[in-house]
Amino acid sequence: MQLNTINEADLKGKRVLIRVDFNVPLKEGKVTDNTRIKAALPTVKYILEQGASLVVMSHFGRPKGQKNPDFSMAPIAKEFEALLGSPVKLAPDVIGPEVEKEVKALKPGEVLLLENVRFYKEEEANDPEFAKTLASYGDIYCNDAFGTAHRAHASTEGVSHYLPSYAGFLIEKEVKFMAPLLENPEQPFVAVIGGSKVSSKITVLESLVKTCSTVVIGGGMAYTFLKVEGHSIGKSLFEPDYQDTAKAFLAKAKEKGVKVILPVDHVCAEEFNENASPVAVNGVDIPDNLMGMDIGPKTVALIVDEIKKAKSVVWNGPMGVFEFEAFSKGTGEVAKALADSDATSVVGGGDSVAAINKFGLASKISHVSTGGGASLEFLEGKTLPGIKALEK
Repeated sequence: MQLNTINEADLKGKRVLIRVDFNVPLKEGKVTDNTRIKAALPTVKYILEQGASLVVMSHFGRPKGQKNPDFSMAPIAKEFEALLGSPVKLAPDVIGPEVEKEVKALKPGEVLLLENVRFYKEEEANDPEFAKTLASYGDIYCNDAFGTAHRAHASTEGVSHYLPSYAGFLIEKEVKFMAPLLENPEQPFVAVIGGSKVSSKITVLESLVKTCSTVVIGGGMAYTFLKVEGHSIGKSLFEPDYQDTAKAFLAKAKEKGVKVILPVDHVCAEEFNENASPVAVNGVDIPDNLMGMDIGPKTVALIVDEIKKAKSVVWNGPMGVFEFEAFSKGTGEVAKALADSDATSVVGGGDSVAAINKFGLASKISHVSTGGGASLEFLEGKTLPGIKALEK
């Protein structure tokens, strides 16, 4: 997958329209986690250094196509300005004569942040006229919002029909690390897939089994796989409608010679509760009165061993209920193994990223994806409209 990247464009004296993902958490009008804003800074600074002016677009929250002051970009503009270290002007709206006036007045090196693009229902509807209006604000379009690249919206896909379009450095990095996993990963390639449901991860499993040598299945979804293998799973999470799917996947992996690791021991509880007492179950079968909450030490050892041998590893989804302290060990150990590994390691999906951050290991991972839903769809082998628009 070859993308047009922003460093290939002549930016001097140009006005660049950029889509970023500044959908960040706020508390009492202050940004509580500025990771996404920081992630866009290399591209923003590069564009300004090349002598261009910048019109910045982002969504924030879900205002449902209505102007709502609770979803204004104002507090985000302040944080963006502080991190950028130069003035950021907030436009009074997304479209309209006042915005056009401010856009036209921009000088090289200046930054204008538009109001929340989702104040208009035309954004999510990818309305061509709305996209055309947005496109009129720039000579060049740059998309650096990987987190929304799986959505065909006016600001992510629509504008690319009217302007020369380029990927920012963040999208370029995401594709650089993710694409090889689906195309030609360095072997051995281990896929560690967790999370609560087979239904939400089966497409990822089916996509990655084509290129990986080992698949590790953990989290709540593992119990459906154990059940179809004839094991007792007690009160653990189980999706009866996905028994045939799980069976078919295991058969496919066997046929391809792909090793599948399922939990061989567990940390259980009598009920799904943060304060529940952990009960160690030393074998595969779970007693009727218990539910699986985390992988046990023997399973951890098997996974760590596979990761040690790997040249490429992708991790999507926790191994247990890691948000409950007593059941976070399995996920923590896998995260640590990934951090200690010499392999190219890619972590995608909201919960795995949260786990990596919880254990303070992000700096030791080759690539931590910024887009939960987008990274999941990328790993499923789906076409992301926002990225397709940037291909050579």
